[in-house]
Parts: sequence; structure tokens; C-alpha cells
Amino acid sequence: MLLEINDLCKTYGKGDNKLEVLKNISFSIEKGEVCVLLGPSGSGKSTLLNIIGGIDSADSGLISINGDMTKNMTEKELTIYRRKHLGYVFQMYNLIPNLTLKENIEVGEYLGENPLEINELIDVLGLTNHQNKVPNQLSGGQQQRTAIGRAIIKNPDILLCDEPTGALDYKTSKAILKLLEDVNKKYNTTIIMVTHNDAIKNMADRIIKLKDGEIRKNYLNSNKVTADELEW
Repeated sequence: MLLEINDLCKTYGKGDNKLEVLKNISFSIEKGEVCVLLGPSGSGKSTLLNIIGGIDSADSGLISINGDMTKNMTEKELTIYRRKHLGYVFQMYNLIPNLTLKENIEVGEYLGENPLEINELIDVLGLTNHQNKVPNQLSGGQQQRTAIGRAIIKNPDILLCDEPTGALDYKTSKAILKLLEDVNKKYNTTIIMVTHNDAIKNMADRIIKLKDGEIRKNYLNSNKVTADELEW
């Protein structure tokens, strides 16, 4: 297994204000899987993604990616862990405004030990004709494609996506999901995606549904469809 999570727990607050956000979360993901985390607001899915990403820490439990465990890591060790294993795509694009599209992607390239070939990736992203533009010259979909490029260029083990289509219209959302599907197929990149859109689960290999901080369902999708076939 690429990712293994065992008995992960997370609380916020103390005493009467104590809130259990994650309760004994356990699951594993194989290399190359697309995994969708589903659940209502407050179910713990974004907290779980942040803990996998080393942005937040668990109270107890273990996380292992290719044998590297985050438990008791120093901040420096967590930085190396994030560089080595992870790429991030958020709802907000967070591009550097005075850098071109290509230069924004190159920022991620410098963080990887075995980066992808940038011109080939820009072509896969469908951005070759826009690579010398700065972010304010790009559409929302083009900016999100650039953000995905910046995350994937360093060739991470896992691409973490937190509501990557949340700020996009229907047509652009489907184009971004198709791009993530293409990246998964071409580079065998494992993808973990948080979404509130129930339809997106249909393109995933693994579906994990959370409610009140607990996993209610964890199953492999036997009726997987392509991103082009999604409807909502």
C-alpha cells in the first residue's frame, strides 16, 4: 500500500468545548488510485486531508506514505515529507501574480528530486499557447490547470485536492476533472480529492464517506465512469 492510516484521532478544544473531529480513522490506498473523500460540511474530510498533508497533526494514530511515518516528526522532517511525497491543489489557485504561467509551474519543479519534463506537462495541461501569460491574463480554469501543474511537476506520490472545482462553473469543472483523470493515467499519480459534489465519486477508484468524524463507507467503485460521463 502507498498510504496507510491507522486509528487516526483529532480533537479541537477542551472540556465542555471539546469537539471530536476525527474518530479512529483507518484505511489504505494503493499506488495509482483515485480516491474521493465525501461528506457533509463538518464531517472531517478537510481535516483528514490536512493531516495526510502534514499541514495539521493528529492527536493519535499513524500515517505512513511509502513507509515514512509522520508521527513524532520535527517541523523540518515534515517539510521534507511534504516535499518528497505530496502535491497540493486547493480551491484557491494561489499563483504568484508577477510570474508567468510557466514560471509558476517551475516553482514546484525546484522542489522535486525527480521532476517531470515541464514542456511535456504544459502540453498535457493544454496550456502551451498560454505559458507566457501572467495569472490575471488567464481564465479561472486556466489558473486551476496551472495550479495543478505546479503541484504535479515535482512528480509527487500523492496529489491532494481540496475542492478543486469548487470555484468553477460546470463546463470548466468537468474539464479540470478530465485533466486530473489524464494526469492519473499518464503519470500513475495517486489522487485524493475532497469534494461536496456526490457525482464526482463516480470517476473514483475508491470512495470514502465520512460523517461526524467517522468513516461510514469505504469501498472500491465497481462502476467507474470517465470524467466526460459525469453529470450533475
